[in-house]
Amino acid sequence: MRVLIVEDHEELARTVAAGLRREGMAVDVALDGAAALERTAANHYDVVVLDRDLPGVHGDEVCASLARAGHPARVLMLTAAGTIDDRVTGLALGADDYLPKPFAFAELVARIRALARRSQPALPPVLVHEGLRLDPAARIATRDGRRLALSPKEFAVLELLLSARGAVVSAEQLLERAWDEFADPFTQTVKVTVSRLRRKLGDPPLIETVQQAGYRIRAGA
Repeated sequence: MRVLIVEDHEELARTVAAGLRREGMAVDVALDGAAALERTAANHYDVVVLDRDLPGVHGDEVCASLARAGHPARVLMLTAAGTIDDRVTGLALGADDYLPKPFAFAELVARIRALARRSQPALPPVLVHEGLRLDPAARIATRDGRRLALSPKEFAVLELLLSARGAVVSAEQLLERAWDEFADPFTQTVKVTVSRLRRKLGDPPLIETVQQAGYRIRAGA
């Protein structure tokens, strides 16, 4: 899952981003509305966490611009003002959810995950394939009852492959969805991560390489 944090309070933005990365998300940060519009024009995001009270380009205009452009990201709007009128206005502009400040970090994580599920085709809360079981909310993956010690990136790649339901996912798509904007597209990052994931999953092999296309979960593994 890839998330954009748009918050002009830099310390808060960096703190929230660090916490979300610990939850296994790929996170970018924009400190103003103009930067947010640049990033959303260039990248695919599942969720945009948007502070309403931004300097320069106001959060309302960012939200409205994303709605007009048909950007697929779900928008979670944050604001220090928590009146009903504020919430109604934000939702009318195209926001999908609303969270007043201050907020509990656990609630922020839960709302982001809920919005991300809504941005994708309907999936069960726990992904199961043969003996493999992956619970994105609990961050637990097992195979044949054996707990898998996966890194955040390995977990994210496995979740993306399972969510594709047997369809091929390209290395570019994995890089876009599981890493942030600082990932170098010319490195072997995806290949190395998939290789480590294969070793941890064990036999019989679950991840198939499709030449010149990408990776997929092997049918009938």
